[in-house]
Amino acid sequence: MQTLSRQREQAGARTRCVRITEVFCSLQGEARTVGLPTVFVRLTGCPLRCQYCDTAYAFHGGEWRDFDDIRHQVRSYGVRHVTVTGGEPLAQKPCVQLLRELCDDGYEVSLETSGALDISAVDPRVSRVLDLKTPGSGECARNLWSNIEHLTPHDQVKFVLCDREDYEWACAVMREHNLADRCEVLFSPSYTQLPPATLADWIVADALPVRYQLQLHKILWGDEPGR
Repeated sequence: MQTLSRQREQAGARTRCVRITEVFCSLQGEARTVGLPTVFVRLTGCPLRCQYCDTAYAFHGGEWRDFDDIRHQVRSYGVRHVTVTGGEPLAQKPCVQLLRELCDDGYEVSLETSGALDISAVDPRVSRVLDLKTPGSGECARNLWSNIEHLTPHDQVKFVLCDREDYEWACAVMREHNLADRCEVLFSPSYTQLPPATLADWIVADALPVRYQLQLHKILWGDEPGR
């Protein structure tokens, strides 16, 4: 029978572990630091099932890795920017501590999160890229609207748009919550669903205060994992 101290030791070890699908270095394909060499730490698992998801391979599997092991691999790439992504990284509670330690290591850290889970505990040094789910995603009902109150100019809100209905919905959300005054807002066409030029024309016609973005990594490498 395990002693109480041994049980506590094992419990403590588990708080410094997350299940990881992959860690790799590539160019950032989206958001504010697009084009910059970045280390991606992709956590396993997601409670959402967006119809356009391109990382379904991260829903299951992966391996348990401790923070020191992850940080050592991140350090080996020698780049400044780190993105913690998924899946949905905040579905694993120790992720918050991992983000804090990556900031302590001196990296420029961003978090890609669906917006369905509470972001309030995330270290303010982290740039939280909040992906608000549109009707076209199939997961609009999962948005945790209280997250908006926690946004700062250091953060970003992303809308992946599937059609004109999604565009009108996103514009209404922007107005209702004054998003452009809170943080940077990103509009992106869903890959293969909304023609990129069409979305660009809509944004220009309405003079929206948003940053238009394409998914650079898909243009370069398609849906290849680890790129």
